[in-house]
Amino acid sequence: MTQTIDSSASLPSAPPTSFLEVRDLHVTFPTDDGMVRSVDGLSFKVERGKTMGIVGESGSGKSVTSQAILGLHNSTRAQVSGQIWLDGEELVGKSSEEIRPLRGNKMAMIFQDPLSSLHPFYTIGDQIVEAYRVHNKVSKDVAKKRAIEMLDRVGIPNAAKRVDDYPHQFSGGMRQRVMIAMALVCDPQLLIADEPTTALDVTVQAQILDLMRDLQKEFNSAIILITHDLGVVAEIADDVTVMYGGRAVEQGSVRDVFYSPQMPYTWGLLASMPRLDRDRKGRLDPIPGNPPSLINLPNGCVFSPRCVYRDRVGAACVTDRPDLTPVSDTHRVRCHIPAEQSQRIWLNELNPNL
Repeated sequence: MTQTIDSSASLPSAPPTSFLEVRDLHVTFPTDDGMVRSVDGLSFKVERGKTMGIVGESGSGKSVTSQAILGLHNSTRAQVSGQIWLDGEELVGKSSEEIRPLRGNKMAMIFQDPLSSLHPFYTIGDQIVEAYRVHNKVSKDVAKKRAIEMLDRVGIPNAAKRVDDYPHQFSGGMRQRVMIAMALVCDPQLLIADEPTTALDVTVQAQILDLMRDLQKEFNSAIILITHDLGVVAEIADDVTVMYGGRAVEQGSVRDVFYSPQMPYTWGLLASMPRLDRDRKGRLDPIPGNPPSLINLPNGCVFSPRCVYRDRVGAACVTDRPDLTPVSDTHRVRCHIPAEQSQRIWLNELNPNL
């Protein structure tokens, strides 16, 4: 599973300044109907001890990005270009043999569905032991002690006994804790969590988020949290990347994106969330229309067919592709609406009581 390089040679080769740096990442899939541009020029940074939330609708490129970082795309089915720097090491272009030792050891992933990610025929202890022994030359007994230690650390009651249970004997929340234990058993420096709280009730969701936050403090790991739930992002993330049509349309700190958003797509995501600090006067406001086809992206701004504010700009929305423009030192937006006008819309039209 070798990642191919198309244009990364033309990118600046300056050494990275952050623990993880993604530079101009492109991931495309050739199909009979055309080229699927799943990720189109994505860049972001994550520091040790910090959490980056990546949000957006299904099909926006969130999970494809995480798989590219882990080197999981098959070169016969995907074309990956750009640069991915992890602790000063460039990952794009590495062979599967070169990148495999990094998975689980230096970077790990919590997958979306723990039941399908855990093997039903093996005990959870056997699966954690195998993950640990791949990167550590220790006996099975030593690895099993480590597995019990991790299960206890993530809050599995009676871990010494439950280590011999099978995945179907655990609840959904407990299976997710097992997945976190497996991901962290080798103390990875980068943890990617893909929808870690999907299908969990709010109480268990809060417990999982608290667990991730506590473990991050203990290991000083960098976390990428992939989700469509902005409430989860507000709870745990430091910075946010909003993706749409394979591109970042807004990036900034949690305060930037939640309290001073500049992009109409971000406004739509926030408007579709229930708010406890306001009286409910009617239905939530969904974003009109559907996400674009990644084979046939519209000209101009990819969000323009669904944007109710495109008349504020004129023809530029449908003819010119906007750049990701800095609004401040920590905030960037991909939109033709001038920053001052966006701020007025957000404060005066969308949040007049702020």
